[in-house]
Amino acid sequence: MSVTALPGARASGLRIGLRAVLIGAVLVLAAMPVLNQLPQDHALHVSDFLVSVTGKWICYAILALSLDLAWGYAGILSLGHGAFFALGGYAMGMHLMRLIGPRGVYGHPVLPDFMVFLGYQELPWYWLGFDSFAFAMLMVLLVPGLVAFVLGWLCFRSRITGVYLSIITQAMTYALMLAFFRNDMGFGGNNGFTDFKELLGMPLSTTAARAALFYASLVALVGCYLLCRWITGTKYGRVLTAIRDAESRVRFLGYGVTRHKLFAFVLSAMMAGLAGALYVPQVGIINPSEFSPGNSIEAVVWVAVGGRGTLVGAVLGAFSVNGLKTWLTSTAPDLWLFVLGGLFVLVTLLLPRGLIGLVQGRGQGGPK
Repeated sequence: MSVTALPGARASGLRIGLRAVLIGAVLVLAAMPVLNQLPQDHALHVSDFLVSVTGKWICYAILALSLDLAWGYAGILSLGHGAFFALGGYAMGMHLMRLIGPRGVYGHPVLPDFMVFLGYQELPWYWLGFDSFAFAMLMVLLVPGLVAFVLGWLCFRSRITGVYLSIITQAMTYALMLAFFRNDMGFGGNNGFTDFKELLGMPLSTTAARAALFYASLVALVGCYLLCRWITGTKYGRVLTAIRDAESRVRFLGYGVTRHKLFAFVLSAMMAGLAGALYVPQVGIINPSEFSPGNSIEAVVWVAVGGRGTLVGAVLGAFSVNGLKTWLTSTAPDLWLFVLGGLFVLVTLLLPRGLIGLVQGRGQGGPK
């Protein structure tokens, strides 16, 4: 997060304070699975539900961080980032489905149960290799990255920007949702994948598996944050910010705008895919509803509420909005969509720099 616009002493103090808060937040999160092992009547006991839902929020925070890199720094407002999240989730789901039941006779792969039900005679070629965890993780990154590369290359080289680009990304995720609903696609149709049993030899129903996935998600979040912070602090990051604020000027100065935007968009998609892959074994299901355009729009709201172009704000927005959603959907579920829309309007009108803007002070400049 940039605090260079603040006076020297205040900027230094804010930087130190922010670093301390971040370290403290990571330590608190890391302690949750440990506190979950305490007796239930202990004052510091953390419930299974809270550990589970926080693990999901961490995955959402990675998704928000990826969107902030594309939107907050490169000015690419993607309304289809949920598609990259879902593609990563499906890649992980395919691996988990291959681990159910016998591993094969005489080297021949076993069909997942839904394929048997639908009358498949052999495993589709695009399922080959997913019995390997390493191959599945490669696809978790490669498939979203490839889709983003093709879409970004076609759009950026044609200089499609703004609302037109946003509409195209939303159309992409809607088209993928419709495609994955089809039974003949080979991805489980409306039901998707579920009833996962194990991952890396560890039964997913155990407390140890839940804690391992929690820590894996937390490490991924910290790693993605540090990567994004490093990128945005380099010359490349400054060029991205310049593209966001004045793309035509940057192009006139001779910079490869298409190349810079494409790199940020592809990296952002790969991070979203990683978030989806970590999310699926924790919730135990992946289906075409994850491609819903509404999910992508929610991610945009997370970033806007937290403060786009700040990285920390994206994470804060993901945790705060999803915390509010978890509470509200259990007390007044019919109100959630109205509250979500109201949040976006209020932030746009009153807090254009999000919650992070309250820390920095209203008088300072923020991302445009």
